[in-house]
Amino acid sequence: MLNHITIMGRLTRDPELRRTGSGIAVASFTVAVDRDFGGRDGGEKETDFIDCVAWRQTGEFVSKYFTKGRMIVVSGRLQIRSWTDKDGNKRRTAEVVADNCYFGDSKRDSEGGSSYGGNTYGGNSYGANTYSAPTPSYGGYAAPSGAPASDFAMLDDDDAQLPF
Repeated sequence: MLNHITIMGRLTRDPELRRTGSGIAVASFTVAVDRDFGGRDGGEKETDFIDCVAWRQTGEFVSKYFTKGRMIVVSGRLQIRSWTDKDGNKRRTAEVVADNCYFGDSKRDSEGGSSYGGNTYGGNSYGANTYSAPTPSYGGYAAPSGAPASDFAMLDDDDAQLPF
C-alpha cells in the first residue's frame, strides 16, 4: 500500500508547538494550497486549507523557522482521525502527518526582497551563501562581472602550455 502526499502552500498562521505528556514535540499548522484551476465559471482559483501535524525534530524545526505567510512544502502521509466533540458527536478529520518540511521560498522572498538562491532541506541549509567573492583575473582574461568564481584559467592558443 502507498500513502504519500506532498503539498506546497503558505502557512495561514504561526505553527503551534506543544509537547505530549512524555515530552515529545508536536507542531500543528494549516497550509493554504491554491488549486491549479479556476472555479466552474473560469473565475478565481479556489484555495484548500489543509491541516498538518509534525512530530519530534520536524515539529521543532517547523515551529522554529516557519511563520505565518511563509511558503512551505510538506511531504508525508494522509491520516484520517476519528474523535468525539464536546457535544458527544462522532467526528472525522483528515490531516497530513509531515515526515519532511522544506522551505518553498527564501527568507528574502517572504520579506519582500529578491531571491538569493538559498534553499533549506529538512532543517539543513545547502547553498544559502550570501557571500560574493571578488571576480578573479587570469592571464589577461577577466571573467564577466556577476559570473561565478572558477578555478579554471584561460590558456593562450599556444599548445606548449598544455600539461599533456
